[in-house]
Amino acid sequence: MSAYIRLEKDLQDLLQLLKNGQFIEAQEKYLADDVTLIEGNAAPKSGKANIVNLEKEVLAGVAEFIRYEVTDYAVNGNVTFYEGVMEYIQKDGVHVKVEQAVVDRWEAGKIVSERFYHA
Repeated sequence: MSAYIRLEKDLQDLLQLLKNGQFIEAQEKYLADDVTLIEGNAAPKSGKANIVNLEKEVLAGVAEFIRYEVTDYAVNGNVTFYEGVMEYIQKDGVHVKVEQAVVDRWEAGKIVSERFYHA
């Protein structure tokens, strides 16, 4: 199997996990131990364990997951791109809808760098 096909299969699996609301499972499976993550223009966050813990804190405030829908994706070399919409209701009743584009850089089947651009 070519590296391109393998990466596209990994990306499709990642996107299915996100669609199912399995965010922690997706991070555990695909983030490299030394991953760096940037949300918008915020300071970078580093380390898989740190990022997973931060995600758990965010998810603790979610009352209902509505959807994660990917509209488009692409693979170029070791970089993947996807555009998605995530919706959920927080425990305080606030309805959240996030539109985002995501750029992931991969090495050896793991994401080593992830950047979120939010609308």
